[in-house]
Amino acid sequence: MLEDFSLEMTGKDVAQLEQAHAGIPRGTRVNVTYLGNEDLRMRLDAARAVKRLGFVPVPHISARRIPSRSDLEAFLAGLAADGTAENVFVVGGDPARPEGPYEDALAVLRSGLLERHGVRHVGISGYPEGHPAITERTLWSALTDKSAHLAAGGLAGDVITQFGFAVEPVLAWVERVRARGVTVPIRIGVPGPAGVRRLLGYATRFGVGTSASIARKYGFSLTNLMGTAGPDRFLRDLAGQYDVHRHGDLKVHFYTFGGLSATSEWIARFRADSEVGA
Repeated sequence: MLEDFSLEMTGKDVAQLEQAHAGIPRGTRVNVTYLGNEDLRMRLDAARAVKRLGFVPVPHISARRIPSRSDLEAFLAGLAADGTAENVFVVGGDPARPEGPYEDALAVLRSGLLERHGVRHVGISGYPEGHPAITERTLWSALTDKSAHLAAGGLAGDVITQFGFAVEPVLAWVERVRARGVTVPIRIGVPGPAGVRRLLGYATRFGVGTSASIARKYGFSLTNLMGTAGPDRFLRDLAGQYDVHRHGDLKVHFYTFGGLSATSEWIARFRADSEVGA
């Protein structure tokens, strides 16, 4: 699963990527988020930097943050002009109310604009432990509808999951995904090494567990909130329980909460240690 991992960055992380790039395998997929405090130029510049440094840019499109169809067209046209439009990740986004005509990720997919601007591969989101603002029924319907739309349109795709701290609910969810006929690769979201306090903050924000349950599953102590935690235990448990016949094609996607350099260095050490242990 670590032979083809992916990373995530924001538009403001270009300098970090330049510092870390030597330790990241060429051809690694690097997702570039679509945040409300960034503008078109910043998003395009970030995707260009990813490509320039030898990686595969995967720009995000946050449906609810797009003010108009023309804004979406301008973004896609800019990506196409730079040769960075082939891979995108489409997500509904955080705003409670859409800022424009796109209610959700499926609305963007149905617009027809992705294919028109050279998109060939689309990532979609998955939530193994649910979403604090979306019902389970809606999440399942969205996942299967988006997957079906990609297949019907001849677009390749994958699912990138929200990060979690326990392997069992993630793999149980993967089996349910496969039972619904969704066969595309799934990238399991994993928090890169970061401060314990920061990890707990993100977990609370996205509703993926209580502090006590996360500490128990992830192996750190709530009495030492100044420490740093990495996903060692999670990845070893994932590798130990992964069954290709039940779970299909699984890969790993790192959320770089602790920074691109810290995450890429940790991955290199973990892979080296795993090879020695084998």
